[in-house]
Amino acid sequence: MGKYVIKRILIMIPILIGISFIVQVLVSIAPGDPARSIVGADREEWEYEKVREELGLDKPMLVRYWDFISNVLKGNLGVSFFTKRPIWSEIATRFPYTLMIALLSVALAVLVGIPLGIFAATNQFTWKDSFAVLLSLIVVSMPSFWFALLLVQFFSVKLRLLPVSGIANWQGYILPVVSIALGYAASIMRQMRSNMLEVIRQDYIITARAKGLSEGKVLYKHALKNALIPVVMTIGVLFGMSLGGALIAETIYSLPGLGSFTLAGLQNRDYPVIQGSVLFMSVISITMMLLIDIAFSFIDPRIRSQYTRRRRGAKEGLGRKAA
Repeated sequence: MGKYVIKRILIMIPILIGISFIVQVLVSIAPGDPARSIVGADREEWEYEKVREELGLDKPMLVRYWDFISNVLKGNLGVSFFTKRPIWSEIATRFPYTLMIALLSVALAVLVGIPLGIFAATNQFTWKDSFAVLLSLIVVSMPSFWFALLLVQFFSVKLRLLPVSGIANWQGYILPVVSIALGYAASIMRQMRSNMLEVIRQDYIITARAKGLSEGKVLYKHALKNALIPVVMTIGVLFGMSLGGALIAETIYSLPGLGSFTLAGLQNRDYPVIQGSVLFMSVISITMMLLIDIAFSFIDPRIRSQYTRRRRGAKEGLGRKAA
């Protein structure tokens, strides 16, 4: 397992290099000039050129990319063109809000989606199952930004129960978390229902029922564990998606998170902000996928045995070649 983890970590390096290079190309060919945004309109051309030189924008794209990678290897993500603050300090200030929203969103989606999936599967071919499936289809089809605006209109504008924007206290997290979690809960519910229906038809479940075990013990002790295995991977993917989905919530609810920080960088053509934020979020997402794979191998023993057989087969193949 240790070699597997090291191998996955080494694979992360070219992936991150590719992501950072694509971002560098995109910001280089994107329309707009940061120097004009900083200096302002109706100024002399030499003033723009002076700012471009100070920011290093007069250098070729590959040179700027090499400078960025060199700074990253030194632990430096650069400095914002506009605020003149280090990107690391901005990320350290804003990422906790984004992380909290993502964690709460996924946790709420799991708490709602898994029980609903079990409920729908155990009531198959009834109106309860049909209603749950129809509701999940409606929610999955609903644009998240539109639902977020509906929540603001109803709970903040009309009922005045929750704040319209900002995070002054814990109440500020409710609407952003709910707006993100609802769609994820529907996805988890649909997959949980499908997995549970497949598992409860297996022979070992039929045998457990034949032994006289109660339906609750059959479902929650035997069926649930195996039905949850694919859902774990989905939950991890949804966590990575929730980090990106926080961009919409942070924009609508005016939250000081990393998503709104990245969006402001895009609007201002603040290249260090864009590159640093995207690279940081990519590292978090890829690391999360690695942790999911590791957790998946502990949850499902078949993956460990398959990995062991591959290693044994590789060693035997080398032994035969040596002979």
